[in-house]
Amino acid sequence: MSFIFGKRKTPAEIVRENKRMLDKSIREIERERQVLQSQEKKLILEIKKSAKQGQMGAVKVMAKDLVRTRHQIEKFYKLKSQLQGVSLRIQTLKSTQAMGEAMKGVTKAMGQMNRQMNLPSLQKILQEFEYQNDRMELITEVMGDTIDDAFEGDEEEEETEELVNQVLDEIGININQELLNAPSTAVAVPAAKTKVPQVETAGDDAALDSNLQARLDNLRKM
Repeated sequence: MSFIFGKRKTPAEIVRENKRMLDKSIREIERERQVLQSQEKKLILEIKKSAKQGQMGAVKVMAKDLVRTRHQIEKFYKLKSQLQGVSLRIQTLKSTQAMGEAMKGVTKAMGQMNRQMNLPSLQKILQEFEYQNDRMELITEVMGDTIDDAFEGDEEEEETEELVNQVLDEIGININQELLNAPSTAVAVPAAKTKVPQVETAGDDAALDSNLQARLDNLRKM
C-alpha cells in the first residue's frame, strides 16, 4: 500500500530492496556465528582447565553447553547458505528482468526500422551495388592486362640481355670490357686511313705541276 502515500515502486526497486534486506540478514547471521565460535574456543579452554583441576561436574555441564553451541553454529551455517541461495535467485530474477527490458527496447527499435525500410528500394540499391562492383572488377582486370602488356616488352628485353650476358660469361667474353676497349680501336683505325689520302694528294699535286711545266716548255719552243 506504499503507492497510496507516495510513488509506486517498480519491480526493479522491489527486487533491489529485498536483496538489500537479505544481504543484511546474511551479515547479521555471520556476525552471530563468529560470536558463537569465539564462545566455543573459550568453553574448550574452560573444560580443559576444569578437567585438570578434577572438577568433573563442571566439565559435564560445560560439555553440554559446548555441544549446544556447536549445533547452533551448524544451524547458522545452514541458514546462511539458504539466504545466499535466495539472494542468488533474486539476483537472477533481476538479471532476467533487465534482459527482458533490453529485449523489449531492441524489439521496438527493430519494429520501427522494419516499418521505415523500403524493401523494393533496398533490392534496387543492392542490384545497383552488385552491378557497379562487377563493373569495377572488370575495369580493374582490363587495366591490369593493359599494364602487363605495356611492360611485357621491357621484361623481355631485360630477360634477353640477361641471357646474352650469361652466354658470353660461359664462353669467357666480358661484354663490358669489350665496350670499354671499343672507343680506342675505333679512333685508331680512322687515323691510319687519314694518312693514306694525304700521300695520294701530294702525288696528284706533283703530277699536275709536271703537266703544267711541260706545257710551258712547249710554248717557249714555239
